[in-house]
Amino acid sequence: MTEETVPLRDELLTRSVTSSEVVFEGAVWDVRRDTFELEGETLVREVVDHPGAVAVLALDEQDRVLLIRQYRHPVSANEWEIPAGLLDIAGEDPLVGAQRELAEEADVTANEWAVLVDYFTSPGGMDEAIRVYLARGLRPVPEGERHQREGEEAHLLQRRVPLDEVAAAVLAGDLHNSTLVIATMTARASREGGWTSLRPADSPWPEHPGRRDGPTG
Repeated sequence: MTEETVPLRDELLTRSVTSSEVVFEGAVWDVRRDTFELEGETLVREVVDHPGAVAVLALDEQDRVLLIRQYRHPVSANEWEIPAGLLDIAGEDPLVGAQRELAEEADVTANEWAVLVDYFTSPGGMDEAIRVYLARGLRPVPEGERHQREGEEAHLLQRRVPLDEVAAAVLAGDLHNSTLVIATMTARASREGGWTSLRPADSPWPEHPGRRDGPTG
């Protein structure tokens, strides 16, 4: 097989991991050290062990994106983002997790759901995979049923901004959240193609880190 004939898609592999140990236990995620074989060579890498996450680009009938602003301590910034959250509830379906996050962070539910894009955030150092859904047919959560937010989420601000305006802010260098950037530009491209790139909300997600089986050597 030549370079030109290698399929243009990521290839998921069964890792030949000979040992794996947690070297740091954190409040949100851990760091593990893996020893594995690659083409006959033994390598050691530290990996941020992440449960994966989901995010929601919620688009209303006026083609506006529902944005939230949240303080993010690692970058010391109030970031504009789309609703998102960790898949840290055992056995929870990713779509259910996305629906929960939209309701909890934005007080909104949606009638229509589709997969917009899947991606790895930083595959050189962590195994986080994110699935972004497109949600439409938005409806407010009744006042008495709304989630009581805590921590950073207690101070969220919310805006609805036209998709093209969000894209312009991304290109101007005014918005930096990676999930927002990827979701916005993907949604814009998908819209230009008549949304034909959208996948069913229950599409398989083999790239999710939950597929890990541990040491295989």
